[in-house]
Amino acid sequence: MVGIIRAAFVAVRQTRRARMIAGGLAIAAISACTTGSVLSLEPAVDVGSQTSAAPNYAGPKYAGPKYAGMQSLVPSNPYLTAAYPRMDEPMAPTEQMPASEVDCRNELKSLGVVYTDLAPIREGQCGIDYPVKISAIGSIGMKPAATLTCDMAATFAGWTRNELVPSARWRYFSGVKTIRQGSSYSCRRIAGEGVLSEHGKGNALDVMSIELGNGKEIDVRKPGLFAFRTRGFLNTVRADGCQYFTTVLGPGYNYDHRNHFHFDIKNRRNGYRACR
Repeated sequence: MVGIIRAAFVAVRQTRRARMIAGGLAIAAISACTTGSVLSLEPAVDVGSQTSAAPNYAGPKYAGPKYAGMQSLVPSNPYLTAAYPRMDEPMAPTEQMPASEVDCRNELKSLGVVYTDLAPIREGQCGIDYPVKISAIGSIGMKPAATLTCDMAATFAGWTRNELVPSARWRYFSGVKTIRQGSSYSCRRIAGEGVLSEHGKGNALDVMSIELGNGKEIDVRKPGLFAFRTRGFLNTVRADGCQYFTTVLGPGYNYDHRNHFHFDIKNRRNGYRACR
C-alpha cells in the first residue's frame, strides 16, 4: 500500500515539472515574436532594420528658400537674428538710389534716426534693395540694431516718437531709453504656410521689451491680472500702432506671438489692416 502511494506522489511531481517546462517554453516563444513589454504596457512593434527618411520641413511643393539648423524647426522664432548673425556690408559709394529712397532718408533724418546704408541684400526670394540699419531713434537705442527697408524704418520711427514716447511719459512719467527687438530682416516664411514673411522683405520688426529712462523694463508678454498700468500701456501702444502699420500682432493672437509685438507694412488690397 505504501509503495502505491509513493508511486502516485512521484507521478504527480513529474506532471507538475512537465507543465512548468511547457509554460517556460511558451513564454520564450512569445517573447521572441514581440518587442512589447508587459510591465511597461508598450504595444508590440515589429522593428525593422531600416527607417524612412524624415520629410523636408518646407514640403516637396515649396520652392522657396531652404532653411537649415534651428531655422528649419522654428522659422517664426524672432530670436533667430541672434542665432544667425549677419555680416553687413556698407553700401558702395557709387550706388545710385532712386528719388523715393533719397526722400525717405531725408525723412529719417528729420525724425532723428541714426542709421547706416547697407549694400543690397539678395537671398533667393528674400532681400532688400536699399536696406538701412537702425541703431537709434533720437536718444532711444535700438538693441540690437535693426535692418529694415527705409519705409519700415520711417514708419516705426514715427510711431515711436508720436505714440510710444508720449504714452510712456503719460503712464510712467518717464522717457524711453531702449527698444529691444527680436527680429528685423530675416529670410523665412510664415510658420505653417508657404508665404514669405514680411521679415524676408525687411518690412517687419518684432518688439520684445521696452526699457524706460527710470530703469523699468516693460516686457511685452501678457501682464498679470493686477498689472493695470502695464496692461493699459501695452494696450495703448498696440492700438495706436494700427494707425501706422498694416499688421499689428501680439500676445493673445497665437502662441508664436506670445512674447512680442509684430509690426509690418504689408501691402494689402483695399487698404486692409490686420490688428489683433
